[in-house]
Amino acid sequence: MEKGNLIIGKMQQLNRTHTGQPKVLPLKVMQFGGGNFLRAFVDWMVQVLNEETGFQGGIAIIKPTERGDYSELKSQEGLFTVVLDGISEGKLIAEKKQVAAVQEVINCYSEWQAYLDLAKSETIRFIVSNTTEAGIKFNPQDTKGDAPPKEFPAKLTYWLYHRFLYFKGSPDKGCILLPCELIENNGEALKKAVLQYADHWKLEEAFTHWIKTANHFCSTLVDRIVSGYPNDRAESIQNALGYQDGLLVAGEYYHSWVIQGPEILRDELPFAKTGLNVSFVDDLAPYREMKVRILNGAHTSMVPVGYLAGIRFVKDVMEDDIVGHFVETLLLEEAAKTLNFPDSVKHRFVQDVLDRFRNPLLRHQLISIALNSTSKFVARLLPTLKDYHSAHGQLPERIVFGLAAMIVLYRGTWAGAEIDLRDDPSTLEFFRILWKKLDSGQLSRTDFTKEILENTSVWGEDLTQIHGLTHSVAKSIEAIGTVGIRQALEEMT
Repeated sequence: MEKGNLIIGKMQQLNRTHTGQPKVLPLKVMQFGGGNFLRAFVDWMVQVLNEETGFQGGIAIIKPTERGDYSELKSQEGLFTVVLDGISEGKLIAEKKQVAAVQEVINCYSEWQAYLDLAKSETIRFIVSNTTEAGIKFNPQDTKGDAPPKEFPAKLTYWLYHRFLYFKGSPDKGCILLPCELIENNGEALKKAVLQYADHWKLEEAFTHWIKTANHFCSTLVDRIVSGYPNDRAESIQNALGYQDGLLVAGEYYHSWVIQGPEILRDELPFAKTGLNVSFVDDLAPYREMKVRILNGAHTSMVPVGYLAGIRFVKDVMEDDIVGHFVETLLLEEAAKTLNFPDSVKHRFVQDVLDRFRNPLLRHQLISIALNSTSKFVARLLPTLKDYHSAHGQLPERIVFGLAAMIVLYRGTWAGAEIDLRDDPSTLEFFRILWKKLDSGQLSRTDFTKEILENTSVWGEDLTQIHGLTHSVAKSIEAIGTVGIRQALEEMT
């Protein structure tokens, strides 16, 4: 067998005959998508539920797009291995788990009737999806006669309508929908699209009522880095496992699934009986805000500071005494203080994030994370800066320093080398022109900083209106240019 550039020897391929695991689980989960993330996140979790509780749930994976056929997943009879590595509380964790929960694999483009027949299942209760951020949308060109229609919500509506008709609108045959697409309020977005199709196809009012009352569209927030097939270490992993697995999927041990939904979820999905990091909440917004301000904010702040300090990977940032301390202090003393959670919750989340950054097997390049840094600052760090300033009457020193470092990074060169910046061309040109004016003496440091910060097309607002920000950013830019990034960090209070 060949996978990427790796050729495995004559080891036996993973299948149910080889493992002695027949397909005996009742189908409880229908899953749109069989890619790396869902297999290493949801399917892995269902496997844990089956092993540690009485859940005993089987998964039917549906191929939601026309391209590809999941032939490898079918040839392995739904089996695959998840390889997880990470650091937790300073300890290295490594886990290899064979997932046997997948019972059916259906391509709705070539097996449309088999897909519809699943609607007759008495046991299916949960519907999971991960069809990319663009997957949840309404397309008026999808018609009721299409078999299948193009868009995922249209396929789902067709299936739900089939189920509604078969069970004569029985309230107890509704489903719990758990979309994992990375869009805000994904559950509400999916429900809206389904109702649009119901209206577009002129389906009866009773179906619309059943959708609204018998089904639960839960917004969720997922978090786990899944890197996919581990080409560089697949051979050693499979030698240890004793079988070929063309669907090996590697990721970080850390995982988080926050689900906004009704109380019944806690009983129907008994995650509380496991050690899985799954939370059922009434409001997802604060958890999303914590993730954006801590995890994403840390990435955005560390990139320019780490890069100018000569560091190229996230893990190396955390191993650097000066820059690592900068990131940790920014999170604990600035970002965390703007979040409305108990200190214990915030500090635990910060430590989890720092442990994830220290993972030796995740090689995240800073320059890759630097993509569109200006818009990322606006979304991830500017709200924190403004809230901190409002609450404490002063600017968050490290976030301000990170902004100054980003402006220096957007000069496009550092230590005689070009920086591969990727952003909107007009934004890059704006910084290039202003840096040229500063270098030629046409602008003072203060005026240069003022012109950058007042550009509403870059920041969405005039940042010079934030009291003291222009002076603080200009001062940090000067320090970086005169004493260097490391000494400037060491001199920070």
